[in-house]
Amino acid sequence: MSERESEIGEEDGQRPSRRVVLALGAAAASTVVTIRPALAQTAGSVLNCEIPVPGPQAGGSYIAADGSLVPAGTAGAFAPAPRPITGEEAKVLLAGGPTPPGLNAEASQAYANYIRRLQAGMSGFTCYASLQMPR
Repeated sequence: MSERESEIGEEDGQRPSRRVVLALGAAAASTVVTIRPALAQTAGSVLNCEIPVPGPQAGGSYIAADGSLVPAGTAGAFAPAPRPITGEEAKVLLAGGPTPPGLNAEASQAYANYIRRLQAGMSGFTCYASLQMPR
């Protein structure tokens, strides 16, 4: 195509020139290359985030079977998780999967119920909310 043919339509506003189309294509390709790794990193970080059960604001509390916080020593309640639960482990617990290593198997359902009750402002809520977002 000649230089003149590639510029036809530029002045009359009917269609963009080849030069404009090529520039837009190059910009779109570089955007995809930039965003894809960021999305992959985000997906990985969601699975590595942590949810303390219970959060620091409720230190010393136990977890009832329904996921609510109760005073230590309450009958039928479970001791806090020995360590924060990772996003990946929370995803398994919420799906009813096997108890992750290092966590009390009997308490795992109570931990899952606690996680489901998390609200904005509570420690671990951002991690839980990230798990709920479709990929």
